[in-house]
Amino acid sequence: MGARLLLVRHGETTWHAENRYAGSSDVALTERGAAQAAALARRIAGAAEPPVAIHASPLRRAMATAEPVGFALGLPVGVEPELREAHFGLAEGRTLAELPAAVVERFRADPVAGAFPDAEPPATVADRAVTALAGIAERAEGAGGRALVVAHNTLLRLALCRLLGIPLSNYRRALPRLENGAITEVGIEAGHASLYRLNAPAE
Repeated sequence: MGARLLLVRHGETTWHAENRYAGSSDVALTERGAAQAAALARRIAGAAEPPVAIHASPLRRAMATAEPVGFALGLPVGVEPELREAHFGLAEGRTLAELPAAVVERFRADPVAGAFPDAEPPATVADRAVTALAGIAERAEGAGGRALVVAHNTLLRLALCRLLGIPLSNYRRALPRLENGAITEVGIEAGHASLYRLNAPAE
């Protein structure tokens, strides 16, 4: 039977307007981000098959997106440390325009081999994310089959590539962006993954 995971990128943050790399920095949602979280809660609560569990990264932008859903469904939000966003090293808290041109050029050519200096290796991020998602899927399968996971743009794209057999170096091309508050649905069964929805809007 397997499990279905509803993967959601947190709502808009105070750094989105400048396209600033938040990474492991603990930035807050904007008013629009809070509205996206509320819209997500309404959609999930009204679904024919709502999730039986909710899990989130410990960073407050993810928790603030997950908690309205938990309130609407009467479910606790399980904190998953391994779902925290990648640390971006030199790029943490900066925009691409604020970085040396050579660093940006290497990153754009290959975001794995040319990862930002002092950043967490993308393969490490993918490994910890997939391990966390596999554990969530296993628990969901035994409890009803569907779980909501609120995490982050880069972490979720790397995890999706690993699950779907896409080379990590292609994650920015294959999955340019997960929209804030949008739902991406993945099925996991017997160690295999299937993509059912990508960037489905919450409203």
